[in-house]
Amino acid sequence: MNKSPTPYELLGGEDVLRKLVKRFYEIMDTLPEAQGIRAMHPQNLQTSEDKLFMFLSGWLGGPNLFVEKIGHPKMRARHMPFKIGKSERDQWMICMVNAVEDLKVAEPLRSDLLHALLNLADHMRNQPEQ
Repeated sequence: MNKSPTPYELLGGEDVLRKLVKRFYEIMDTLPEAQGIRAMHPQNLQTSEDKLFMFLSGWLGGPNLFVEKIGHPKMRARHMPFKIGKSERDQWMICMVNAVEDLKVAEPLRSDLLHALLNLADHMRNQPEQ
């Protein structure tokens, strides 16, 4: 019985995921439209990069690194100290879309991945509509 490859495997595994996350934070660090979410992060982005990589690894069906090293993700609870509305969700997604584009992720994985990430980003919202 053949098992379907996970999104983690389809993406290219650890090496490609590390490149994606690194590019995501490079974009966040430099894109004027992402200043709002950049300000929510520490000056040095390495810890944020490591945590996002570990989370996405397990979330995409690869090694469950976040759970092994930190514990249950509880992503919404971990993001509660930050005011996250539509603008912050959209800034995060602009960075992720650009990172996915820069890595030339092929369809249908590109669309599936971005759709799932949008749902995840939308779930982080904790501010009422303005």
